[in-house]
Amino acid sequence: MAQSKLTLVLGRLAQAIPTLVGVIVVTFILTRALPGDPAVYFAGPAADEKSIAQIRAALGLDRSLPEQFLAYAGDLVTGNLGNSISTGQTVMSDIAARLPASLELTLMALLLSIGIAVPLGILAATRPGTWIDHLCRVLVTAGVSLPVFFTGLVLVYVFYYLADVAPAPLGRLDFIHISPAHVTGFYVIDAILDGDGETALAALGQLVLPAVTLALFTLAPIARMTRAAMLQVLSSDFIRTARAAGLTWRKVLFTYAFRNALLPVITTLGMVFSFTLGANVLVEKVFSWPGIGSYAVEALVVSDYAAVQGFVLAMAVLFVALNLVIDIVYTLIDPRVGFEN
Repeated sequence: MAQSKLTLVLGRLAQAIPTLVGVIVVTFILTRALPGDPAVYFAGPAADEKSIAQIRAALGLDRSLPEQFLAYAGDLVTGNLGNSISTGQTVMSDIAARLPASLELTLMALLLSIGIAVPLGILAATRPGTWIDHLCRVLVTAGVSLPVFFTGLVLVYVFYYLADVAPAPLGRLDFIHISPAHVTGFYVIDAILDGDGETALAALGQLVLPAVTLALFTLAPIARMTRAAMLQVLSSDFIRTARAAGLTWRKVLFTYAFRNALLPVITTLGMVFSFTLGANVLVEKVFSWPGIGSYAVEALVVSDYAAVQGFVLAMAVLFVALNLVIDIVYTLIDPRVGFEN
């Protein structure tokens, strides 16, 4: 079994190499097609042509595209993603500083979604046509239909402006508290590890509204898939056989039905997580959240090639790693999947 697991991991990593190479090539070409000149932005509005030409040469933009790509690929081999012209820092340090913020927000939203969508999907599947089933459909439709920025603004208006029970939407921590010592990059966890309960509560308070905003959007596909998968499994012959054998409904539902319905739900969770992590920029803008999505948009505006390429590469690596985790989880839930597939 250990050898099969190692074979699975190595096989998936080998399959990911062409994907990552393709992402690198396509991203490099598309960033060069962006309108605007990074040298002009970096030089400033008062710079003359000579100064712009000098900066362009310093950035390596005066060379041909094949030469630029070879230089970029050589830097990647050494782990150098380049320097961001918009922040003045290395892209690696920018991503390392901002990615934990996006991961913390996305994971919290996903936990909230799972806690609501999965039980709701199970209830809807076990009571089709009832008010619970209709409630599930209404929530799914509303979650998909409402734009996340609108939902976020409404939550801010209601809970911060009217009710005054939520903190100001000004990032991960308010100005009263100091960021905890960096361990995981997740402020809530780092503050708990540091023994600072006050900062942990403050960080959690800042996290609630943006996480709820994302959760209302992401629970729709999870609830829909949970309901559909459970309906399909509950109509299977082995479920009817288990009921006829005298097993309790709770045991049939959770031991047999739900476990067999988990595979498509986990696939949906993986896709939702990947999409949300890269596309939560609107939520980050509404709540001034210093995540990687807003970083990528700011880099796109000024044609910051290195930052955009670093963002896309980081998302590609995370997507590959997530698919690998999902493949391994599959075998734990259903051994019939097999590591040899």
